[in-house]
Amino acid sequence: MHSISPLVWLSFGLLALAICAVWLKPVSLGGRLVVAPWLALFTAALIGGLAGGVLTPLAVAELALFGGVAYGAGSAAVGRGWRIVLLIVTGVLALALAMHRLPGFNNPQLIAGVRFSADATAFSQYANFDKAAVGLILLALLCRRAGQGADWRALARRSLPVAAGTVVVVMALGVALHVVGLAPKLPAYTPVFLLTNLLFTCVAEEAFFRGFLQERMAATSTGRVWQVGVVLLSGLLFGAAHLAGGPLYALLAGVAGVGYASAYALTRRVEAPILTHFCVNMAHFLLFTYPALAPLA
Repeated sequence: MHSISPLVWLSFGLLALAICAVWLKPVSLGGRLVVAPWLALFTAALIGGLAGGVLTPLAVAELALFGGVAYGAGSAAVGRGWRIVLLIVTGVLALALAMHRLPGFNNPQLIAGVRFSADATAFSQYANFDKAAVGLILLALLCRRAGQGADWRALARRSLPVAAGTVVVVMALGVALHVVGLAPKLPAYTPVFLLTNLLFTCVAEEAFFRGFLQERMAATSTGRVWQVGVVLLSGLLFGAAHLAGGPLYALLAGVAGVGYASAYALTRRVEAPILTHFCVNMAHFLLFTYPALAPLA
């Protein structure tokens, strides 16, 4: 693992806590002053990122713009026409930030060129503040989330079978296509990988593809055919987003995306696809070749 300064670790730690704090209720500080815990922690993460060199003032301004647009897109006070415009701008900015197309971010590299098994391709990982911040803002402002205990129990009851089925189908297909092979392992890097994958990858991708895109596509019609089409389209878009890994990798991502979209369709809560996505990624990392089998020489 690369050497990273304590200030950088602090900024990403605060960002991780901010994501977790989305499920906490706002705190009253007396009078009319009410503070959302996630927003307070995110502000602290931004300050830490500036101090640690992860962010420039331009990056903070870009995130503030994205947050403002997303807030407007979710506001009931905004007219339908303006809401559509703001949703489109939100989507464009989310993609630009998540794909690292906007300047001002100095995302640290956690590991470089590591092979977790002898037959695996080399793997590198960055801690991406821009992508994680997109997930946080979408999650907090535009995603349907679970509330009370009964909501969580219903979500678990409906999504756990989908998660298990998605793991089996995706990994079996991966083995059949010779993209991965069975390779159980528990490297020292496991805790960092799983934590960053859950909070900075699964949350961000599911908040965008399911909580933001799929929710709004599904809301346009209640017809059963349309709802099934939305699930398939959501999976197709997710697969297309992974084309950089090659056609077979994109195919597996598309199949997985249908599983994540199905979990969302059954619950209409973003936690269900996040859980399903994380189960697939965890099984892939711990039990199979990661990220993929190296081409034969």
